[in-house]
Amino acid sequence: MKHIILGLSLSVLLVACGADEKAAPEATKAPEKTAEATPSKATEATDKQALIAEAKMAIKALGGTLKGELQLAMKNGGPVNALSVCNEKAPAIAKAVAADKQLQVSRVSLKNRNPVMGQANEWQEGVLNEFETRKAGGEKPATLAYADIVEAKDGKKEFRFMKAIPTGSLCLTCHGSNIKPEVSEKIAALYPEDKATGYKEGDLRGAFVVVKQLAD
Repeated sequence: MKHIILGLSLSVLLVACGADEKAAPEATKAPEKTAEATPSKATEATDKQALIAEAKMAIKALGGTLKGELQLAMKNGGPVNALSVCNEKAPAIAKAVAADKQLQVSRVSLKNRNPVMGQANEWQEGVLNEFETRKAGGEKPATLAYADIVEAKDGKKEFRFMKAIPTGSLCLTCHGSNIKPEVSEKIAALYPEDKATGYKEGDLRGAFVVVKQLAD
C-alpha cells in the first residue's frame, strides 16, 4: 500500500509561442523572387507542427528527468523532501533541457510559487487567462494548449508554446487549502512569497512554456 501511495504522489508532483507588406509597383515586381522568399501557407503550417512536436519533446524531457529526482526524494523523505527538489533541482533541470534542445523551457502560473521563474510575463498571462476562459467554456484542462509564431520586440520571430497543467487530487497536498503543517512550514521556508495554494481539483495550476528563437 505504501508503494501505491508513493506512485500516486509522484504522478501528481510531475503534473509543474510582421507587418503586412505593400504590393510593389507593376514595373518593379519580381514574381519569381517573391515566390522564393515567401513560404507557402502549407509550408508554414508544416514548420509550425514540427515546432510543436519539438516543444512537446522538451516538456517530456523535463518531466522525465524531474521524475527521477522526485522519486529519489520521495523515497528519502516524502513530500517535504520532494519540495527541495522543486526548489533546488527543477530550475537546473529546465536549464539543462533548454541548452540541449536550443530553446527556453519553464513553468509559469497566475499564482506562482517561485517568485522568479514561475511568474508569467505579459503574453504568458494572456494565454493563461485564455485557458481559464476555454476551461469555463467546457474544454478539458489536460487538452488546453497554445502555439504561435510571432514577431518579438527585437524584430525577430519566435515560436511560443504553452501546455496547461491541471490540478489533480493529490496536487492538493502542496497546493490545496488544507495542507499539513510540516508541508506548510517547508513551503514557507523555501518560498516566503508563495501564492500557489488554495487550489481545488480540476483548477488550472499553470502551464509549461517553450520558446524558440527562429532564424531570419
